[in-house]
Amino acid sequence: MSDLKFLTYENLEQIRMEFGTPSFVYDESTLRQKAQELLAFPHAFGFFPRYAMKAAPTAAILRIFNEEGLGIDASSIFEVERAVRAGFGTEFISLSTQELAEDFRYWAQDGVKINLCSLSQIQRLGSWKIGEPVGLRFNPGTGSGGTNRTNVGGPSSSFGIWKGDLIKARDLCHMHGLEVERIHTHIGSGSDPEVWKKVAGMSLELVRAFPTVHTLNLGGGFKVARMPDEVATDLQEIGQSVKSIFEEFAAETGRKLNLEVEPGTFLVAHACSLVSSVQDVTQTGVDGYRFLKLDAGMTELLRPSLYGAQHPIHIIPDPEEVSEREEAEQVVVGHCCESGDLLTPASGDPETLAPRSLVRGEINDFCVIDSVGAYCSSMTTKNYNSFPEAAEIIKKQEGNLALMRKRQTFEQLIENEVAP
Repeated sequence: MSDLKFLTYENLEQIRMEFGTPSFVYDESTLRQKAQELLAFPHAFGFFPRYAMKAAPTAAILRIFNEEGLGIDASSIFEVERAVRAGFGTEFISLSTQELAEDFRYWAQDGVKINLCSLSQIQRLGSWKIGEPVGLRFNPGTGSGGTNRTNVGGPSSSFGIWKGDLIKARDLCHMHGLEVERIHTHIGSGSDPEVWKKVAGMSLELVRAFPTVHTLNLGGGFKVARMPDEVATDLQEIGQSVKSIFEEFAAETGRKLNLEVEPGTFLVAHACSLVSSVQDVTQTGVDGYRFLKLDAGMTELLRPSLYGAQHPIHIIPDPEEVSEREEAEQVVVGHCCESGDLLTPASGDPETLAPRSLVRGEINDFCVIDSVGAYCSSMTTKNYNSFPEAAEIIKKQEGNLALMRKRQTFEQLIENEVAP
């Protein structure tokens, strides 16, 4: 049990009895600690951090970050609505979205800061004649990420206005009378300070084209180390390099820019564990594998099947049996009738089985998967095979467990169906 981040065996028994498995369990102390670490990000002339709520949008998490003084980065009108209902004022919400429908007019008029992400979005918002300053999101031409699917900059990414269209974007803003107050870039998940410094410099070149800009948002994408061989982003290191670039820009131009960042993974990844149960064990012969089948899977944790992502996995028997159990090479799979429902793939290769040396699992053991706070509960194959959505629980700072999202019922799963 010493390997678990914040749970005890007594916690696991309580979760199984009161809430059932699988359940996501978040740690309030970790959430608040990560918010404080982010607020300490080095800066030169002003700093405002936002939480990329797509990572985990449950209201209890949003309220904690609101109390800690973070703003919100939203990716859809629905996320804006959830943030407002969780207590955020519209002035603390920034919206960067792949679609800009007519419904967004209301939020723009009500104070939500909108970053326009394409030339057509500039034209559309310009036609609304709202009169509020806007932001522009640019693709700076480079990116960073563990895989192509987590790289959101460069020519293979659709996010943002391509850097080569800067003049077109500026002319369209001038034509529609739009004042540009923010430039936004985001490159993906990477830990290299030199890459951050390079992108900050490229982004400042975009700022030069807009004299009214007072804020540069460098996005998020701070890499976390889920596994022992992974390298996490050092916020102080990259922050100092970015700070120096801002100071050099101010000395040259007289413009003291505010800095914004908007991480998601950094804030929540390590603050959550998925508590599941081993519900079956099977083997495929001498030359095959020993499979542990969980009561969770891609309906809760899609990242391994999608990216070949790696998460720490712990098999937890009854404490009285621990000394009797040796480790064994085992493949952990989910409960879906789907060959891709694999929780132990090879790194970066979701199609290859990669057995792990784990405590020899047996039916009814707990299986705890760590570092699942980001893009897990919020990004799944929800209701595949008609499995209900898992519960979400929070371990309060006082140590007690509390429900923050009920397990979906079967009636809720089918309530929108009609039989014409």
